[in-house]
Amino acid sequence: MEEFVTVAKTSDVSPGHVKYVEVNGVAIALCHVDGQFFAVGNVCTHDGGPLSGGTLDDHAIECPRHGARFDIRSGKVICLPAPIPIPTYDVRVEGDVVKVKV
Repeated sequence: MEEFVTVAKTSDVSPGHVKYVEVNGVAIALCHVDGQFFAVGNVCTHDGGPLSGGTLDDHAIECPRHGARFDIRSGKVICLPAPIPIPTYDVRVEGDVVKVKV
């Protein structure tokens, strides 16, 4: 059964930044935007580059390799060259702890 796993403290990810975490062997980019946390797959669908090294602009994460951009709320591609969306994962904040379910 899938369950929420603690991945970070809220203070571990500054607003507007991304942190690499793993949940049950799944690589995740944990994003902090406007007091909310979002979890997406850490692999760009264009060439497999890590998104956790990218930048956030509002609710968009940009791959540092070739500039593909994804909406961190839905995983949807918002700028090519990525061909398909990235996975998104449920996030729960309990006090100062961030949990993700994959």
